[in-house]
Amino acid sequence: MKSVLITGASSGIGKSLVKRYVADGYQVYAAGRNSHKLVQAFGDHPRITQLVFDVTQLDQIKTIAEQVTELDHLILNAGDCEYMDDILHFDSQLFARVINVNLLSVAYCLEGFLAKVLPFGRVGIVSSSATIVPFPKAQAYGASKAGLDYLARSLSIDLAQHNIGVSLIQPGFVQTPLTDKNDFAMPGRISPQQAANSIFNGMVAGKHLIRFPFLLILSLQVLALLPFSWWRAYISRKTNK
Repeated sequence: MKSVLITGASSGIGKSLVKRYVADGYQVYAAGRNSHKLVQAFGDHPRITQLVFDVTQLDQIKTIAEQVTELDHLILNAGDCEYMDDILHFDSQLFARVINVNLLSVAYCLEGFLAKVLPFGRVGIVSSSATIVPFPKAQAYGASKAGLDYLARSLSIDLAQHNIGVSLIQPGFVQTPLTDKNDFAMPGRISPQQAANSIFNGMVAGKHLIRFPFLLILSLQVLALLPFSWWRAYISRKTNK
């Protein structure tokens, strides 16, 4: 039976990914830091092993990794978002928190679980379509996700000799507890189930880049072709209205 480990599994995209992989017959390691939420989400399913650890704590990860033998897929999905509301008083502690949760945690999970991935297996790293063009107040979030972009692409080069693939996953707006906190328009927002289907299909197909939804991604790619000064002027006007 094929197996997958998914972090950030207790809600949002991660929760839907667990259910999608189970539906396709995988043995799933569902990882989260809150045991109560994991039990609420999945109960006592025979093909879901609940792993409780904090992705920012390397010692916890190493201990839990002893329970995992072999993986066909490893999806590093856990993350958070905080915005810089007062840019003139740059909050370095906020910046460090977001980098720690979104970027360093992936490095910790790779140290704990990458060696478990079988040849011809695949690693999925969940970044964001926000790296296509820069957005206001997203200095910490965007920097952390841009770091994941480079990490995934570089990792893909070095893991090729081991026959392990890497998928860089760049979702648009997905209806999750994280985006529920946003107070701005989120065009093309999709359900976590739709996101999970796109990720699952892309991973199984061996795609190096998984982006969705199509129309939002296309729009961002077109905007990225414009001179940066044009984009900065446009998004500044939108933000200051």
